[in-house]
Amino acid sequence: MEYACILYEKNDGAAVIALNRPRVLNAMNKQLWVEFQDALEDAGHDPAVGAVIVTGQGRAFSTGADLKESKTRSVEDYRDYLEELQEATRKILRFEKPTIAAVNGYALGSGYELALACDIRIAAEDAQIGSPEARVTSSVTGGAMRLIQDLVGPGKAKELLFTAENIDGREAERIGLVNRAVPADRLMEEARSMARTIVANSAFSIKIIKKGLSMAHEVSLEALMDFEVEACLACVSTKERQTSLQDFEDRKEKK
Repeated sequence: MEYACILYEKNDGAAVIALNRPRVLNAMNKQLWVEFQDALEDAGHDPAVGAVIVTGQGRAFSTGADLKESKTRSVEDYRDYLEELQEATRKILRFEKPTIAAVNGYALGSGYELALACDIRIAAEDAQIGSPEARVTSSVTGGAMRLIQDLVGPGKAKELLFTAENIDGREAERIGLVNRAVPADRLMEEARSMARTIVANSAFSIKIIKKGLSMAHEVSLEALMDFEVEACLACVSTKERQTSLQDFEDRKEKK
């Protein structure tokens, strides 16, 4: 597929998907979501890719849904757009490899929700993050009704959604909405550095651990602990296990 709304590249074991509608601050349309899913699928099937970084070109991560297009949509067209958005989110949440959102500039509405669906969020200190839906008579999507609460708790989630006010990257880090905030000129450097650190570890272990973390919302503690036993045995039974142990011993001897 040729991409008109994203940029996609792969190097050093990581794929980067950059939203690429900078003239409209990466506002989202259906085509962007279709292209995003195509790139995500490619990264998922490429054994050379161990992590995916999502970011935005220009001055924004994304300002959310393209409101100019929204004005002319029928209800059925809007449903079609929303279902494409939700399907893209499901694919991110179910993606077996780690995902990192590098949040630059404005991350609003469904742009902000895309970052929430990623495993890890690194934001520029001056990023502007918020949910303006209540201000424009809309509602949140992308699983945000649960994802925000998981990160900051019900009370803070309600404050953010009900006031529709933006917070910057520093405040987002303080309340736990993002993992860390860094100067804007270091954002991609930090994201790539974290991706390299992750990729250096066992892809199989990370896949299993990520699956277990997702299951924690769906099963009892007893069932989760049963899964942990099987997950650990699956990991230690791999050929990679012996190589990893030897590498660990070699590093200890060098210290």
